[in-house]
Amino acid sequence: MDRVSSDALVDRFTEQERRHGFTGWAVEVVDDDGRAAPIVGFTGLVVPRFAPPFAHRADPLVEVGWRLDPAWWGRGIATEAAAAALAYAVDGAGLPEVVSFTTAGNRASRAVMERVGLVHDPAGDFDHPALPPDHPLRPHVLYRTPGVTTP
Repeated sequence: MDRVSSDALVDRFTEQERRHGFTGWAVEVVDDDGRAAPIVGFTGLVVPRFAPPFAHRADPLVEVGWRLDPAWWGRGIATEAAAAALAYAVDGAGLPEVVSFTTAGNRASRAVMERVGLVHDPAGDFDHPALPPDHPLRPHVLYRTPGVTTP
């Protein structure tokens, strides 16, 4: 992200923390000597900025998400971070449901979703409304906490 986009994301996360009591968090990696590397991405609980077609609760829909610098992919960091965010969703925030979604072809993120216990809900798969109809990343898949499905 450029500085303007990064600052806007921090502002959005700050406002969401104020409104909902949870947000996205910076991800740091600690080396063997206990020193933290620069921030390598973020994870956390966010309320999507669009009204997803699969939402069926009156409460705000909450997504667990992550974004890491590609240099840090494949090391289990996203899985560890997403698992911690989900644990907070249940134990800290008391959320009854958490979702996650990604473009249909993003096998790496789908694998993270499955490793942290989320379940694919094919009835909730959707075309992302922020992308044009012919965009190759528009088809998205929906994963949910177990036991919750799209009506």
